[in-house]
Amino acid sequence: MELNTELLTTPPLDAATVVMLRDGPGGLQVLLMRRHQASNVLGGVYVFPGGKLDPEDQQPVWQQRLSQDSATLHQRLNEPELAKERAAGLFVAAMREAYEECRVLLGCDPHQTAATGQVLQALRHGQNWHQAFQSHDLRLLTEPLVPWCRWITPRQASVTNKRFDTRFFVTQVPNDQLAEHDNHEATEALWIQPRHALQRYWDREIELAPPQIMSLVHLSRHPHAHSVIAEAQNRCPPVIEPEPFDQDGIRTICYPGDPRHSVKQAAFPGPSRLMFKNKRFEPESGLAALLD
Repeated sequence: MELNTELLTTPPLDAATVVMLRDGPGGLQVLLMRRHQASNVLGGVYVFPGGKLDPEDQQPVWQQRLSQDSATLHQRLNEPELAKERAAGLFVAAMREAYEECRVLLGCDPHQTAATGQVLQALRHGQNWHQAFQSHDLRLLTEPLVPWCRWITPRQASVTNKRFDTRFFVTQVPNDQLAEHDNHEATEALWIQPRHALQRYWDREIELAPPQIMSLVHLSRHPHAHSVIAEAQNRCPPVIEPEPFDQDGIRTICYPGDPRHSVKQAAFPGPSRLMFKNKRFEPESGLAALLD
């Protein structure tokens, strides 16, 4: 991973990311996708499925197709300054990206199996996600998508040349859904325990960006998917604005709760800062800080 030293002046793009959860033999597992090596954003890095908000995600037609109205979805995100239609669009974007990046169909009513089958057939015959849903009478359930946190890329971005305002959602993947990579944006779909992912990162078997590192540290404290969902349902999603600085020639990113950060209350467990050493981001006290 190369350090980005460019100062970004553009405003952050709205985006949605889905942290997909399931329970495996050893406990909680999460889905990571390996971005294509040729990607201009985090090429080769393992990330949660997601992407930027598209204009189509905010079309008024979705207001009648979602199980919750825009006012409710706006309240769930807990962003008073955000337009209600944009809030609803972020839920739509999360479900769309889940299918486009890893072929997981979220939000389908289990009682509408015939309509779900028709949508899947339309998708497999080349219709895009919006076309497939709008041409079939299928309501999308937004309740299973639970807001988890919000990451806003700083102007000194460190690992990308773009800024994003990303809403992270958590959801338990239905048992009948199998994730697969598309060989275009992603080249591998990996179900893995959070602690195992952090260990593999430390052993240089996979690459992770700071938001994924800190999210996996947080998720590793949970024994199963229900525990993650319960935490998300019982708190407001924290806003995480990393604050980078250079110290002794080393780029350091600090997070809420760190002595150098402007927000004194921690947003998640684990280390409060990562340092760019050995061409990757590491906590000051090494692997133990990620796993303890």
